[in-house]
Amino acid sequence: MSTIAYLGPAGTFSEVAAHSIGADEVVPVPCVTIAEVFEAVERGKAELGVVPIENSIEGSVVATLDALVFESSLEIQRELVLDIRFALVSAPGSTLAGITEVVAHPQASGQCRRWLERNLPGRPITAANSNAESVRLAAATPGVAGLGPALAADIYGAAVIEHDVQDYAGNQTRFVVIGRGIQPRTGSDKTSLALFMKQDKPGALLMILSEFAYGDINLTKIQSRPTKRQLGDYMFFVDLEGHVDDPHVRLALDCLRLKLREVKVLGSYPVAR
Repeated sequence: MSTIAYLGPAGTFSEVAAHSIGADEVVPVPCVTIAEVFEAVERGKAELGVVPIENSIEGSVVATLDALVFESSLEIQRELVLDIRFALVSAPGSTLAGITEVVAHPQASGQCRRWLERNLPGRPITAANSNAESVRLAAATPGVAGLGPALAADIYGAAVIEHDVQDYAGNQTRFVVIGRGIQPRTGSDKTSLALFMKQDKPGALLMILSEFAYGDINLTKIQSRPTKRQLGDYMFFVDLEGHVDDPHVRLALDCLRLKLREVKVLGSYPVAR
């Protein structure tokens, strides 16, 4: 039995991801925000947490990235990739023509932006804390539509007006399972890093990339984010193929530690299948 915190309430894609972990029995712990998922695991209210980190349409979920780097000592234990299919839902008896407002999580409205512009032009879009919260509010308010999984419509008694309203058929979200410790090497691993420069200077990014190139290490993602210290001060998120216990990865990180202010390992974990 595993207690797993996730971005709730019930019926979110995060809950679907939590149940896909493969534990014999999952005791879900719904949380209102991504920050609360981290807090639940930090304080021992849950053994693990599940949070979205990247979508194939909208890109990175910055709340998760910032929590991993600036606010938490937890590490990524594994990754999960889910196909994301959105339904447009509303109170029973509603029609598309009767929709006057859309309530949606910002990631959801971004992933369905073109569909909304074509089919519900001019309708205001109000932010919700989660996809399930969007569906719950829409089910209780005639004239308001929500975006979420069809599962949430069943849970909250909403009617599905349209299925598959996401802009791209290949829409997927990568979730990460957070907990304590670095996972053992499996031979098919990924490592996530946060890299902080001592100072901004010409060639700083080239220096970082060169260390990985020398080690023949493939980078699957690199992204800059403000360090929150001052305007213009940035750090880099990096995902790479390999485990921190792989000799060539360990050597590259040791070299970077001599040149950078900080190298924070966010996790080494099995690649999602």
